[in-house]
Amino acid sequence: MTPPAPADPAGTPPAELELRLGPIAHGGHTVARTPEGRVVFVRHGLPGERVRVRLTDAGQTARYWRADVVAVLEADPARRERHVWAPADSLRTWAEGRPPVGGAELGHAALPAQRALKAAVVAEQLRRLAGLDGPVEVEPMPGEDPEGLGWRTRVHFAVDAAGRIGMHPHRSTAVVPVAGFPLALPGIGALGLAGLDLRGVERVDVAAPADGGAPLVHLELAAGADEDRLRRETARLPAGTSVAARPHGAARPAPWAGRPAVVEHAGDHRWEVSAGGFWQIHRAAPDLLHRLVPAAAAPQPGGTALDLYAGAGLFTAALADAVGETGAVVAVEGSPVTSADARRTFAGRPAVRVERGSVDRVLARLWPDAGPAPRGRRRAPRGAGIPRPGAVVLDPPRAGAGREVVDRLIALAPRRVAYLACDPATLARDLGRFRRAGWRVRQVRAFDMYPNTHHVETLAVLEP
Repeated sequence: MTPPAPADPAGTPPAELELRLGPIAHGGHTVARTPEGRVVFVRHGLPGERVRVRLTDAGQTARYWRADVVAVLEADPARRERHVWAPADSLRTWAEGRPPVGGAELGHAALPAQRALKAAVVAEQLRRLAGLDGPVEVEPMPGEDPEGLGWRTRVHFAVDAAGRIGMHPHRSTAVVPVAGFPLALPGIGALGLAGLDLRGVERVDVAAPADGGAPLVHLELAAGADEDRLRRETARLPAGTSVAARPHGAARPAPWAGRPAVVEHAGDHRWEVSAGGFWQIHRAAPDLLHRLVPAAAAPQPGGTALDLYAGAGLFTAALADAVGETGAVVAVEGSPVTSADARRTFAGRPAVRVERGSVDRVLARLWPDAGPAPRGRRRAPRGAGIPRPGAVVLDPPRAGAGREVVDRLIALAPRRVAYLACDPATLARDLGRFRRAGWRVRQVRAFDMYPNTHHVETLAVLEP
């Protein structure tokens, strides 16, 4: 290892240094150390490589530094000859004097190597935080593209001062203009958003149905945006494209063209998902998860099932099919937009009850005898009239379910819990809490639902 260039008299760290990269860590970084022992979290590298890095977040008093690879001196055989997306290629962008954008931070590695790295991260988190040992396999998604492209049904773009769509570099609010995004479905690329003048727009969210249906473009408008000009500009989008815009300070978007929602399908079911509503972003995920996750919770005919962090109700539908007309499904979702989508979808299913609110408070209200009363509130009286659930599905955001929700589920004591997670660290933290209460983790499966990124989806099945 070549030692870093000496710091200047004021103690400023060197701009660049050479490192031998160590193991992968949660978040997609490899871990390296300087000759002095300082930890450096390095993006865009592979374990074992010798590289030159550019420090992106460093200080002599910092506990650790952050860096991007700018040159590969000894490459791992799994490194691709060409990154899948030039704006995210740190070797290329730093040579041009700017940082790479996020969104494809593992695009320098072949897909099997990506899955091996993700498996190592999941296994390490489960071992460290949940006390679970054993190998983990990250499974490819059905119909995976050989390069891991064309899978995203949802894409978020920032907009720069000139009105061009772009994306942010890692840990930055700067906007780098992009011509497109190869991880997205072809229908999103065909919109030609890069050719529009979107001055007055803060953010563009695009949703495209997995079956190739017409996309929905959702604009978040800045204060003082010229709506008439933007209406004319978005009229240039391909015929059939739906457009909605949320004026600055407004609670809900207003439809400008077409439908205010996209139609999605999984199994024999149909959903309408509004602009800003939640849906699984991998094109193959809804069908796969709709089949696997509710079945893992083992709902029984005539029983009660819970769908927590339910989104538009992807799992609610399968749970309702399983419990039948004599059973009950409670779907809990905090988003006003997405919970409204679920209510519309299940309006004709009397066995389904959609509750809007935070999961811990809804559980406390429906089953007040299970767990402590919410902080600062007296225990609610009995009277919800819903039997305790035998099957629970939960799909929380990256922050995980957390202590209060886990403790309430432990108190409810369902026969089976199926926990789907997009962050292995918070999943492992919550599994550890279940295990300390005597619960058993029956199964863990991981899926490569986010190729060319460090993200991974994990399903854990628990029993008391």
